[in-house]
Amino acid sequence: MLNYDLFKNKILVIGASGLLGQRTVNYFVQEKANDVLAASFEAKSIFDSKINYSQLDITKRDDVKNLVTDFCPDVIINCAAFTNVDLAEIERELCWKINVRGVEYLSEAARFLDSSIIHISTDYVFDGTKGPYSEIDKVNPIGYYARTKLASENVLKISGVSHLILRTNVLYGLTNNARSDFVQWVVSSLKAKKEIRIVTDQINNPTYIDDLVSAIASGIKFKKSGIYHTGGREFLSRYQFTLRIAKFFNLDESLIIPITTSQLGQVAKRPLKSGLVTIKAESEMGFKPLSIEETFTIMKRKLKL
Repeated sequence: MLNYDLFKNKILVIGASGLLGQRTVNYFVQEKANDVLAASFEAKSIFDSKINYSQLDITKRDDVKNLVTDFCPDVIINCAAFTNVDLAEIERELCWKINVRGVEYLSEAARFLDSSIIHISTDYVFDGTKGPYSEIDKVNPIGYYARTKLASENVLKISGVSHLILRTNVLYGLTNNARSDFVQWVVSSLKAKKEIRIVTDQINNPTYIDDLVSAIASGIKFKKSGIYHTGGREFLSRYQFTLRIAKFFNLDESLIIPITTSQLGQVAKRPLKSGLVTIKAESEMGFKPLSIEETFTIMKRKLKL
């Protein structure tokens, strides 16, 4: 892979229209040392006309091969994923095609060109019985979505391609054209005086999206490979996180109703006591996540609240 500091990297971002994909594209476009191509399933680009965009169905091998070989990227950043955890239990074939076959096709193309891959994975590869988890803890996915994400990691491990797997959890942050994140949903719901039911028994360290993008950039800069965990500074329940949102944005906390995960009756099981230990990323890549209040301050300014 080319030296990030000295040469111009050609970076292909897959799944560019999603929350993480948009932030990733915009970050690397701003870095003058990069030539960026954004690719996503949508036919029409959501980006500025100056940003190169191609439509791509990651489940089609020839399309993936043609796009990658035409652009010849130094680095492929895969932000594409089937992430609807409950729907994954029903739409299993599609979930597998996107989360596993798509990574296989990217790996085949990358191996031909000697490109490297940065792949985003999840804390759901663990069962959530004794988190938070480090990179050396035993994986044990408990749902179909989680099994496909672990399978995608294994695809890369046997691919012969230089790769970096960044596991993360509970992403939040802002983009112009993606669906609202958890923080925006809470703020809009409480501002509208709607009661919201939030689970008290799911523990994570929520990840601010720009912190994850910084980890991606550091992975390229320091030529890292293998598995690294990313996440926020604090481990807390989804209910505690929601209370922090309400307090910061001066919203009515009484509208937040505590419940347990079992009360939701969800199709797929969730890991409960989870979260990711980020010491390895901090010590080896300089990963420095912002505090929750710092991220809320940035979001408040951008939302003009």
